[in-house]
Amino acid sequence: MKIKNGFKISLPVIIYGILILSSSCEMISNNQEVSYGSLTDQDGNTYKTVVIGTQTWMAENLKTTKYNNNDAIPVITSNSVWSTRTSPAYSWYDNDETIYKPLYGALYNWHAVNTGKLCPVGWHVPTDNEFKTFETYLGMSEALADSLNWRETDLGTQMKNSTGWAADGNGTNTSGFSALPGGFRYYSDGTFNNEGTISYWWCSDESSSTTGYYRRLDGSKDGIYRGGAIKAAGKYVRCVKD
Repeated sequence: MKIKNGFKISLPVIIYGILILSSSCEMISNNQEVSYGSLTDQDGNTYKTVVIGTQTWMAENLKTTKYNNNDAIPVITSNSVWSTRTSPAYSWYDNDETIYKPLYGALYNWHAVNTGKLCPVGWHVPTDNEFKTFETYLGMSEALADSLNWRETDLGTQMKNSTGWAADGNGTNTSGFSALPGGFRYYSDGTFNNEGTISYWWCSDESSSTTGYYRRLDGSKDGIYRGGAIKAAGKYVRCVKD
C-alpha cells in the first residue's frame, strides 16, 4: 500500500496506474482525427507534434534533462532547495521519474525556460503572444485573450485529453493538444500538488520582474487561465516550432 497526498492507494489502484502508463503514448494522442508528426529532443526523447492553425506544437510535455547544447540541467529533489532557487532546475512530479516522466514530462522553473536552450534546435518555449495566437485560432476573441485569470470559454475542453483526468475532468481533445493533469511544484515550499486535476505551462516571457506568464487548465473548468507565477514555481513546457 502506498501513501500519496495523505491518501492510501491500494494495490489494485497501483496496478491500474501501471496499465495506464503502459498505454501512455495512446493517452497522449487519443484524438484519432488529428494527424501527428514527431520530434526527437537532445536527450533522445521522441514526442508527437501537431499543427494547430499556423503553429506546430509538441503534443506532449517536454521531458529533457539537457539543454540543446547538451549541458545538463540541474535536477532538484529537496523541497527547501527548490523553493529558494534562483537559477535553472527541473524535477519529476513527486521525484518519481519512473512513474511520471513518461506520463507528464518534467517540471521546470522559469529560470530554466529563460535560458532559451530547453527546446530542441528549431523549436522554442512559446511566448505569451504565441499562446494567444493558439487561443484565438481555437475561437477565443482577441479581447478575451488579452485578459487575465479565467477566460470562460470551452477552449480548455478542446485542449484537454479525453482520458487521464480525474472524474468529470476529461476534455474532447479536438485541438490535438492532448493536455494531461500533471499538477505543479509550489514555489513557496517545493511541494508537489494537484496531479490528476490541474496542469500548468510556462510562457517564455516575464509578466513582472519576479513572475513569468503561464497557462493553466483545471479538470473542473472549461476555460483557460492566463496569469503570472513566481519564477521558482515548477511547471510544464510545450515547445513550438520556430
